[in-house]
Amino acid sequence: MEKGAISRDDILKTLQEYDELGAESFLELYGFKPARKFLILHDGKEYDSKAVAGVAHKHAQGRALSWDELSGGVGHAVDWLKREGFQVGVSRSPKWTRDELILACDVVARNGWQGLPSSDPRIGELSDLLQLLAAYPPEQRAAEYRNRNGAAYKSLNIASFHPDYTGRPTNGGQLDREVLRDFLNRPAEMARAAELLREGLRSGELQPVPLPEDEDLDDDVSAPEGRVLYRRHRTRERSKGLRKKKIASVLKQGGTLSCEACGFDFPKVYGERGEGYIECHHVVPLHEAGEGTTKLADLALICSNCHRMIHRSAPWPTPAELRLLVQEQTSIQGAKLPRPRSATETAEA
Repeated sequence: MEKGAISRDDILKTLQEYDELGAESFLELYGFKPARKFLILHDGKEYDSKAVAGVAHKHAQGRALSWDELSGGVGHAVDWLKREGFQVGVSRSPKWTRDELILACDVVARNGWQGLPSSDPRIGELSDLLQLLAAYPPEQRAAEYRNRNGAAYKSLNIASFHPDYTGRPTNGGQLDREVLRDFLNRPAEMARAAELLREGLRSGELQPVPLPEDEDLDDDVSAPEGRVLYRRHRTRERSKGLRKKKIASVLKQGGTLSCEACGFDFPKVYGERGEGYIECHHVVPLHEAGEGTTKLADLALICSNCHRMIHRSAPWPTPAELRLLVQEQTSIQGAKLPRPRSATETAEA
């Protein structure tokens, strides 16, 4: 028998039956297992999405669908339910982001690299900050999203990966280990990043809005300070007013708009199309500089490739450090690196 459409009324009738029977009896009666990922969120209660969609089918089409007749993920069940106006959430909270782990790792570090119980007020504060951070949209958060128990368990994950830990490691992820390693290798830098995150979240200055599509972090871009502070860093870099002032200052001092790291000159390669083009890089990351007025001396004019290479892995090299790397490679290859002609020190804003 073919699968047919279901209506909102069919779904509401099924939710009523679900409530009357109870979750366990309802699932057993119709041969469904508890949802592994997606739940219907309705009137403050949660329902297994696939089971509800399958059973709702009997009200419209005369028979309930079995679990194997409904595809998982965003297949039939979720599509049907969303189309009829129902909110579908997740049954398990998503993976922790780097920003969240920076906050958690800092709490563990300040506790002598020992995990904390859920009753500890510092865990309560961490949970509150994670809710403010809102690293994921509401539809991707489970009911227990970043609550005290979850925050406490993550602190135990992090503590168990510390080199001095003698017990059995817990089931944390690779990113847990990476952030812990960053704290051990660069303690002051990472503690400062955590401090700025806390301050920004409490004051409301760090808003949980997504990055533009062309600025989403991927495997080729590493933000040592986390996604949220990286977003603020890039916002400063993209300030049109500061970029224009930096360019004007360089030209006034007799410099050219060639890359300060590799010497690439856009007009020389692209002619008129390249005139006036160069990217602007804020040399000092936000977690080192803190909030404040950006000076022209804090900015460097670099080409697109060098800009990408600087942001590729932590800690970020300065344009001068990247230039040394390029010089080493060109020396190995027997090529000659063009000398940049832009000013390296300019007047303050």
